Amino acid sequence: MKAILLGGALSLVTVSAFGADLGVPAPLPVPVPYFTWTGCYGGLHAGGGWGQKDLTDTAGILGFSSPGSSVNLGIDGYMLGGQFGCDYQFASNLLVGIEATASGGNIGGSTAFALPAGDSGTFHETTDFMASVTGRVGYAWDRWLAYAKGGVAWVADRYSTFDALGTYDFDGVETRTGWTAGVGVEWAFSQNWSVRLEYDYYGLGQGNVNFIDSTVNVGASGVESIKQNIQIVKLGVNFHVSPW
Repeated sequence: MKAILLGGALSLVTVSAFGADLGVPAPLPVPVPYFTWTGCYGGLHAGGGWGQKDLTDTAGILGFSSPGSSVNLGIDGYMLGGQFGCDYQFASNLLVGIEATASGGNIGGSTAFALPAGDSGTFHETTDFMASVTGRVGYAWDRWLAYAKGGVAWVADRYSTFDALGTYDFDGVETRTGWTAGVGVEWAFSQNWSVRLEYDYYGLGQGNVNFIDSTVNVGASGVESIKQNIQIVKLGVNFHVSPW
């Protein structure tokens, strides 16, 4: 046994020396690719949303017995869209960036409200477009990133309200500017691809919307006050391009 072990050791020494004589380099270890969030990205997202639309009959056109009465509407639905942004990751793993998003879909609903003299009304709303430009800050743990974001937002809304007795049929449209803030977590599953889960709140405040009747009392109109907010949870995927 000792002779066998000694012979094996001598063989290894001989082969190594022979390789060195021929100038054959020893194999180098394969380096692990360095990952950074620095760079730009683009991707797609899908999500669900919910919110609140509160209409106050400031124009007195909806038939309430008390001026300034309100209709409260809860909404929900979906949004599909995309995002584009750029980030810079510092040596401390802190991250800053900017991002633009745009989504289309249907977040809306309908509600009935009581009116005098045996009448009743219906208020319907649809939010079919949302966009934002936000800054974001975060902290990275290698391929994981936790972040917060905030900035300016825009939504496009369509409204309609009519009564059961057929005395009016109003429609209104608007594009409103507000603010948005959100948080999220993102995981890079390869050098160029990542997935994210994000929550966003859209504060859109109180605004005036012109309602026009083009069906029953053609040309009748009135400005109504609508307060609104929307919340979104979305799942997204991004393709990243590093600057080096």
